[in-house]
Amino acid sequence: MANHALMANAIRALAMDAVQQANSGHPGAPMGMADMAVALWGDHLRYNPANPHWFDRDRFVLSNGHASMLLYSVLHLTGYDLPIGELKNFRQLHSKTAGHPEIDVTPGVETTTGPLGQGITNAVGFALAEKLLAAEFNRKSHDIVDHHTYAFLGDGCMMEGISHEACALAGAWHLNKLIALYDDNGISIDGQVKPWYIDNVAERFHAYGWHVIGPIDGNDAKAVSQAIAKAKQSTDKPTLINCKTVIGKGSPNRAGTSKAHGEALGAEEIKLTRDAIDWHYAPFEIPAEVYADWDHKAEGAKTEAAWNDKFAAYAAAFPDLAAEFTRRMKGELPKNFHQVAFDTVVAAHTKGETVASRKASQLALEAFTAALPEMLGGSADLTGSNLTNTKSTAALRFDAKTGAVVMNVPAVEAKQGAEDEAKPEAPAEVPHGTIGRHINYGVREFGMAAIMNGVALHGGYIPYGGTFLTFSDYSRNAIRMAALMKRRVIHVFTHDSIGLGEDGPTHQSIEHAASLRLIPNLDVWRPGDTAETAVAWAVALQNQSRPTALLLSRQNIAYAPKKELGDISRGAYVLSEPETVGLKSKKTAAVIIATGSEVPLALAAQKLLAEKKIAVRVVSMPSTTTFDRQDVAYKKAVLPKKIPRIAVEMGCTGGWWKYGCAAVVGIDTYGESAPAPELFKYFGFTAENVAATVEAALRD
Repeated sequence: MANHALMANAIRALAMDAVQQANSGHPGAPMGMADMAVALWGDHLRYNPANPHWFDRDRFVLSNGHASMLLYSVLHLTGYDLPIGELKNFRQLHSKTAGHPEIDVTPGVETTTGPLGQGITNAVGFALAEKLLAAEFNRKSHDIVDHHTYAFLGDGCMMEGISHEACALAGAWHLNKLIALYDDNGISIDGQVKPWYIDNVAERFHAYGWHVIGPIDGNDAKAVSQAIAKAKQSTDKPTLINCKTVIGKGSPNRAGTSKAHGEALGAEEIKLTRDAIDWHYAPFEIPAEVYADWDHKAEGAKTEAAWNDKFAAYAAAFPDLAAEFTRRMKGELPKNFHQVAFDTVVAAHTKGETVASRKASQLALEAFTAALPEMLGGSADLTGSNLTNTKSTAALRFDAKTGAVVMNVPAVEAKQGAEDEAKPEAPAEVPHGTIGRHINYGVREFGMAAIMNGVALHGGYIPYGGTFLTFSDYSRNAIRMAALMKRRVIHVFTHDSIGLGEDGPTHQSIEHAASLRLIPNLDVWRPGDTAETAVAWAVALQNQSRPTALLLSRQNIAYAPKKELGDISRGAYVLSEPETVGLKSKKTAAVIIATGSEVPLALAAQKLLAEKKIAVRVVSMPSTTTFDRQDVAYKKAVLPKKIPRIAVEMGCTGGWWKYGCAAVVGIDTYGESAPAPELFKYFGFTAENVAATVEAALRD
C-alpha cells in the first residue's frame, strides 16, 4: 500500500526547497494542497507520463498557478520528463519550471495559469469541449471520448469576477465531468480573508447548478479521494469539493499564516519543518520508496494502451468518423479548405457588395462554418449585432432534465442588429446527428474569452466569439493569454469606431485597435470590404499558433475594386495607383494608408487630389500585425521610401508613426453621441479633409 503521508510530504519538501533555492515563490499553497494532490493523482487521474498529449487523458488545471511547485513536484514524481535538476532550477531563465505553469514549456501542463480565475474558466472550456466531442463522435459501445476535467482553485480564483461568469455557465451547460477542488485555507496575501471575503461558497455554487461536497478535511488524502469518487458519479452537474486546508501545513511557525503564502520559509524554518513532518533527507532528495509510490509510468502506459485498443475498434467500425476525429484533434483543416477559402474570396470579389464588414464576416462564416464542422461560434448576448450565427450553426442547447447535449437543433434566424441589413436566407436543414455550434454566452465577455481558450487547448474545435470592440477591454487578459499560449482563438469585435453613432463615447472604440495591436502574437484585422473580410477569416483559421481579432464595422462600406486578391493576406497591399484615377504619367507624390471603413474615404480623397494633378497611391492595410511580419522587399514595394505617407483610421494616431507617416487623420479624443454621418464630418473623416491633409504634408 502506498504511504500517503510520505507522498504528500515529498511535495512539501520539494516545494519549500525549490522556493528557498530560488528565494522566490509560493510554498504555502503546495504544502497545504499536497494531500489533495495525492488523492487526485494517486487514485483517480487518468494520465500517461510518457505521453502527455494522449487524447483521452483526464485534464488537470492548477487555477491558483502561484502554487506551481505543487504541479512541478507531482509531474516529476509520477514520471514525466521533468528531472530533479529542473526543480532545482525553479524560476530561473529557460528552465522548465517557470514561476507559474506554462503550456509547451513543462510536459504535463495543460494551460498557462497565473492570472487568477482564468484557470478554472479554462477548465470549463476543457469540459465543454469534452462533452461536445462525446456527443459528436461517441457511438453505442464506443465511448472514445470519456474523460474528466479537474481543477484546483483557491480563494483568489473565487474572488475574481471571471469565476462567477464561467462557473454559472458550467452549471447551465450541465458539465458533469468537471470537478473543482477548492483549497479553502482562508488566507491571502493580506492575511485572513474573513474581513473581505464572506461569500457562502456552497450556496453560491448550488445557485449555479453545481453539486457541492463538503467542507471536508483537505489534508486527509483518503477523505479527498472519497469525495472525488462521489463527484465522478454525477451525471447532470459539475461538482465543487470544498477542501478545508492549512496553508503551509507542516511549518511550525508559518502554517496558517500569510507569511507562508509568497516568500521562502527560510533555512531555520525549513529545518524545523523537516523535523515536524519527520522528513530527514537532504534538499531535493527523495527516497526510493516514495518514488515507487508515486511512479505512474507503467499504469499510465496500460491505461493509454486500453484506450488505443478501444479506438482501433472504433476505427474499424466507423472509419470515416475516426479519420475525422483524428484530423480535428490534430488541429488540421479539411483537405478542401484552400479551395473553400479561394471560392469564398472570389465570390466576395465578384459580387462586390456594399455591406457592413460585420455582415461581410457573416457572409464568409456561412461558407467556412459549412465546410468546417470544428468551428464553434458564439456571442456575448449580441448575436444579432455581431452576426456570428450562420445556417450551419444552430444554437447549442442542453436538456434541462438530463443535461445531455440536444442534437439536431434547427438553426434559428437571429434578429438583425441594423434595419438596413438584408434578412438572411431561410436556415438550411440540419444534418443528422449534429450538435448546436453557436453558444449564447450571455453578457460574459471575459468568461467567453477564457472559455474559448480552454476549448482551443482541449482540441477538436476552433472557437470564435463576438462582442462589441469596446468590450474587448473586459476580455483583454484572456486574449493576451491566448497569444502567450499560441492558441487559435478568433475574436469577432463589431461596432469598431465612432461609426456606430448614437450610442456615444461609452461604446465608440477609439483606442482599442491600437491597444490590441500591442499584444505580441495577436493578429489584428480591420478589413475594408467583403473580400478583405473573407481573407481575414481564411488567415485566422490557418493561424494554428496565434489568436486573431477581427475589428468590424456597423456601418456599410462600399466595395473597393481590385485588380488582384493575392496580396491581401500579407496584411497590406497596393489598392489603387495614380493611373487608376487618370494620372498615368505622373510620379507618385504621396501614399495614403487606410484601414477598414476608411478605405473608401482614401479612394475618394485620391480622386479629389487627382483633379489637382496630385498623384497618390492608396494602400489598404487591413492588418498591421500581418504586414509587419512581411519581408523588407515587400514592405518597400508597398510603402516606397522618400514618399510621404498619410494614414487614415478612426482611432488613436499613436501606432501609425512607426510607418514613417508625415500625418495621420485619426481621433485622439473620445467620441460623441450623434448619427454617424454627423460624427464623420465633426471629426474630420471626409474626403476633403483627407485630401487637405495630404496637400499640407506635401507642402511641409
